[in-house]
Amino acid sequence: MNEQAKRELKEEGKEEVLCCCEYVNRHGERSHVAACCCDCEDLDDACDRFLKREPQKPESLSHVAAVVSDRIRVPWLWGGARKLDLSIIPPLVLLPGLLHLAAFHLLLGVLVLMALPGLVLWYYFFTHRKKGRTLFFLSLALFSLGYMYYLFISEVFPRGHVGQFELAAVSLGVILTLLALIHTKRDPGIVRLDKHAVHSTVMYYRPPPADKDFSFNVGAQEVSTAAVHRMGSSEEEGLELQESSRRNWCSVCRIVRPQRAGHCRICGVCVLRLDHHCVWINNCVGQANHGSFLLTLVFFLLTSLYGIGLVLRSVCPQQNVLTALLYCPEVYNQYSSALCFTCAWYSSIVTGGLLHLLLVQVVNISYNVTEREARVALREKTARSTCWGLVVDTGVYSRGLWSNWSEFMSMGDKLKPPSPTDLV
Repeated sequence: MNEQAKRELKEEGKEEVLCCCEYVNRHGERSHVAACCCDCEDLDDACDRFLKREPQKPESLSHVAAVVSDRIRVPWLWGGARKLDLSIIPPLVLLPGLLHLAAFHLLLGVLVLMALPGLVLWYYFFTHRKKGRTLFFLSLALFSLGYMYYLFISEVFPRGHVGQFELAAVSLGVILTLLALIHTKRDPGIVRLDKHAVHSTVMYYRPPPADKDFSFNVGAQEVSTAAVHRMGSSEEEGLELQESSRRNWCSVCRIVRPQRAGHCRICGVCVLRLDHHCVWINNCVGQANHGSFLLTLVFFLLTSLYGIGLVLRSVCPQQNVLTALLYCPEVYNQYSSALCFTCAWYSSIVTGGLLHLLLVQVVNISYNVTEREARVALREKTARSTCWGLVVDTGVYSRGLWSNWSEFMSMGDKLKPPSPTDLV
């Protein structure tokens, strides 16, 4: 502390001993060492409580994470800087570290390959319970694909067992997977309010007079006059419209959802023919991107299975490809071979999980049922479940195998449903 700062503190009557984590800046102000990295009151309070061994406030750590995330920005190609989500970073550090650790010994490999899926599942249920968006799984999926491809080029291809044609086939599979994923990340079919279809809206809060016919107005509800003129004045049609509107009304988006649409609590929007929210793409799967989502799974699985076969043929040339994954003697004698073998096991675990997801999707499409409808039907006990829950038949929309797949392949042409305001 310089003499001028001491004199200023004396004049202000603040002469007191500084803490080990405090200092006086050039302006003579008392500050915290942590403020050098982030001038954040929550961070200052958190560090102070940590040094004093006091319990942390529940909201201070989340505020500190938000401030640190706001400070970490990367230059953007189109000018400016983009904020970096902290959930992207753990997969970039953990995945290479754990895979290299597993390549040292067989027991370490077994331990890591058992702990890694458990860690991912724990984080999934942790975030799923809070209904929050995270880029952790998308970062893990993209980095796994890129890192496996990098190891294939740098470790497997130089061995000489893989030719130019095999390398081109794997590269083409990776490119097609990424292109299909980019298409899947687009609009899943969000239900939007068509303001041009609304002509006038009347709201009633009490029963209408007896001398006027308001058969559609039961309770407090919004009625579009355009819908009234189209529907007619039949009391049965009015009651049916009221019941349909009440069942499909979304209190969050303030619209009446079309048939088979659903509200995603993670994205906060209603999606046409909502199937599920996929954490691996950080997006909903709906009517507009369900086909490309299925295509992404197919491209990835074909590329992964073909790449695993090439890796096993390279590190275990004496063994059959089908048995090399279970028995590959002396593979841990060389670190490079052990790393490739560990990555083949990791890719096999990921492939097995996505293969189950693809199988569920194919079965649901064959029975013309979405995953969301299947969960609701099982919860309400209105569906028939067979094959240990793999096949769920609600019996509502199924029209036969051929008709169900024809409807799935052509549902992208039906992205302009009747306006939700016409149903209110």
